[in-house]
Amino acid sequence: MSINTPAMLPRLCIVSSGTDPDGSGMQIRRQLRLLRPSLPCLLQIREKHLDAAALFRLSLAVKEEAASRNALILLNERADIAMAAALDGVHLRESSCPAGKVRSFIGRMLTGKSVHSLESAVKAAESGVDYLMFGPVFDTPSKRQYGAPQGSDALGAICRTVSVPVFAIGGITPENAPLCLAEGAYGVAAISLFTDTVTLPELLETFEKLLAS
Repeated sequence: MSINTPAMLPRLCIVSSGTDPDGSGMQIRRQLRLLRPSLPCLLQIREKHLDAAALFRLSLAVKEEAASRNALILLNERADIAMAAALDGVHLRESSCPAGKVRSFIGRMLTGKSVHSLESAVKAAESGVDYLMFGPVFDTPSKRQYGAPQGSDALGAICRTVSVPVFAIGGITPENAPLCLAEGAYGVAAISLFTDTVTLPELLETFEKLLAS
């Protein structure tokens, strides 16, 4: 699946746990198998510990699993591997090079970027990203390295300032997701929330209802 217009951008993003020990992608593949056909989804591969060869093999495996799913597959940071594996896009860190430089060789592939401040959000939006991911909005262990939670007010300020879709990330739950959407967030993203495949089907049903309202 390729994306050419914002209207095609899913509003839910599942970010991989980043702890796949052997690069097999079993956890990611289980998550993909549980996706609801009626709920479009972004899935970001974030296995930073894998070397290039393992990351390429993982990307191919995830792409194959996603072939019949309503999902777009993004790779964290490695635009070269995303292109080689013919994925749908690349997600950049806040400290990555400008998205415009990346887009100069990846063409129309989807390009997103994580941001942790209004200033960074504005710069990233101006560089030509398709979407932004802002956080941590609420407290979460996976995002504590980026500092204290920034809150929904900071999220709202960014959503009102930039013209590209903004995903809220960091401590997202079904209970606080409506607050993020009320602040102008286009969608929500999470890591740990979606790791338990036992509860995932019910969570996906809940988020489908929330994002459709």
